[in-house]
Amino acid sequence: MPTASRLVAAACLMVVAFLVSGMIMDNGEEGKAYGYFTHINLILGFLCGWIIMGKRAGKGWTAAVNNGLTGVVSLVFWGLFVQGTYEMFRLAMRHRYDGPFEALLAIFQIGVAYGEQLLAPEIIATLAFGALLSGILTEIAWRRWR
Repeated sequence: MPTASRLVAAACLMVVAFLVSGMIMDNGEEGKAYGYFTHINLILGFLCGWIIMGKRAGKGWTAAVNNGLTGVVSLVFWGLFVQGTYEMFRLAMRHRYDGPFEALLAIFQIGVAYGEQLLAPEIIATLAFGALLSGILTEIAWRRWR
């Protein structure tokens, strides 16, 4: 059921996904074509905010901060998984793998390699601040528009 808290959570995680995607592209390899990287992360931000954070609103301020952390961690997890899967399929279509199990293992190897880019201090700070703000704004929306 659509609620204001789901909408606010989705919008907040979309903003976090947009900011972090831009930081990753700025810190990434020069000349690399990122394609739909930001668009996919925006969709994942919307889904994580709507499905994960929005339904958990209304349990207090401490739970709100935990809700924000849960939403951002799930956004990072699904972002790494989806982007790793996309890159694996791109490489698989160029016959870079000898078999299906090597390709499946590559999803996690690529995800770990992408995860290393998230260890920059400005990205960690953005994720932490975004988690805190997302959780609090979602709780405020739940209290204001029940």
